[in-house]
Amino acid sequence: MLRLFIHYGIHFLVPIAIGFFFFKEHRIRVTLILLAGILIDVDHLFANPIFDSERCSINFHPLHSYGAIVLYFGLFVVKKTRIIGLALLIHILADWADCWLITFQPK
Repeated sequence: MLRLFIHYGIHFLVPIAIGFFFFKEHRIRVTLILLAGILIDVDHLFANPIFDSERCSINFHPLHSYGAIVLYFGLFVVKKTRIIGLALLIHILADWADCWLITFQPK
């Protein structure tokens, strides 16, 4: 249960908090962009099975690969694409936390 709260909390609560607290002038627009980071999960559709609660997404799915993560950092560094890069990095953080919890959860 804690794993679900952490994973989905990062996916949904963190983008909302960042949008509302750090982008007051454009909070709705920025929050929606940050929440749209979840769209990179479209690559799960190419996996078999599509969903596996014990599978780590990092470096398993193409949009969760190390190369893609480097691209997301690049997007974050460029001012024009910073919000998109942040959205994607938040998503990767959520999935990384999930991977860490899968690895270290008591059996």
